[in-house]
Amino acid sequence: MGDDGSIVHGTDVRGPGLAGFRRYTWWTVPGMTACVLVAFVGEWTLDGDVPLWARGPSAAALVVEVVASVVLLSRRLALRPMPDTDDSGPPMGWLIAASAAGVVLAVLPLARHNYGLWPVAPAVVVAIAATYLPPRRRRQLIAYAVVLALLPGGAVALAYGDGGHDLAYAVLFPAGLVALTVWVTLGPLWAWDTARRLDDARRLEAEVAVKDERLRFAADLHDIQGHHLQVIALKSELAARLVERDPARAAAEMKDVQRLAVDALSDTRAVVQGYRRTTLDDEIVNATRVLAAADIDATLNLEPAASATDLTSGLADPARHLLGLVMRESTTNVLRHSQARHAEVDYRVTGGLARLRVSNDGADEHPAGLEGTGLRGLAERLEAAGGELTWNRDGDRFVVEASLPTQRKA
Repeated sequence: MGDDGSIVHGTDVRGPGLAGFRRYTWWTVPGMTACVLVAFVGEWTLDGDVPLWARGPSAAALVVEVVASVVLLSRRLALRPMPDTDDSGPPMGWLIAASAAGVVLAVLPLARHNYGLWPVAPAVVVAIAATYLPPRRRRQLIAYAVVLALLPGGAVALAYGDGGHDLAYAVLFPAGLVALTVWVTLGPLWAWDTARRLDDARRLEAEVAVKDERLRFAADLHDIQGHHLQVIALKSELAARLVERDPARAAAEMKDVQRLAVDALSDTRAVVQGYRRTTLDDEIVNATRVLAAADIDATLNLEPAASATDLTSGLADPARHLLGLVMRESTTNVLRHSQARHAEVDYRVTGGLARLRVSNDGADEHPAGLEGTGLRGLAERLEAAGGELTWNRDGDRFVVEASLPTQRKA
């Protein structure tokens, strides 16, 4: 998030939880696929009972199958979650290589009547292709693959007289293996796509909340400046008409225009610097909404008031404004400089002091944003008002504490 509250594009803003989930998914899908291929097909390739004419091509095909599978599944993890109507396919070169290697790794074991090994590589190819397809076409591919898996083993078993138990095994096991491989592959990828959609929705909701704040500021500026500018325009037009007929009155009107322009400039500066409408009451309400939109659990401890809409009723406007700025800056820092999941806002009046404490977990190791008009600038302003602003980092927790003398309004 930028200094003006905007969302920064072009950088990876995902939290460590999603990055960890991606690593887990990678090891679960591409990593496990490679391990299964190497463990089962590799063991058969190294078996001394397998003739050399089968071991050589099997070893070469195994290398191609493992590399192509890892590349295809890794690229699938890098894709955005696809809608149901997505029509994009996998990189065809790698898919063709995986398919060709899968055929070799199916034909050679099947020729040796190994009914349990031959469907392993084809099942992996079917599962990979299915991950790139939308749901309807994916279901069709899986159904066709399961049905077709019934045929090769059964045909070889019948042709060579492997009846009885071997025939049932040769027919049913390959179909079950294809279904199991697809299920094991698609499950983690579905969870990964769901997590990415939820993360995108959370970031979009946070961005919308920030844009809402911008619109609120624009509305405040319009309300404050609309009257000034309208009157200035009318008086300027009147002075232009009177400049020849009544120069004295025209001069008076222009003095009014000058006064209104000064007032408008003063009000504009007040809005930009936050002197208007920035109060602790409003900022706590806004912070709660923005933090919730960013999927951060915010806990409020407010005393003595029962709600955030009247808790500073006993403070003078300058104090309410300064504490509001502290609340706003603290919320911005939580969003910009942490991977927070929990935040706590504590406000209470004790010993003649209004005390505000904002804390969050997931703080960056070296948080930025403490210079210029950030916390350091606010600390100087609170000190000038007789208060104090401090902040510290303890482990992954960042705490901002502000205090100001209470001044009852007359």
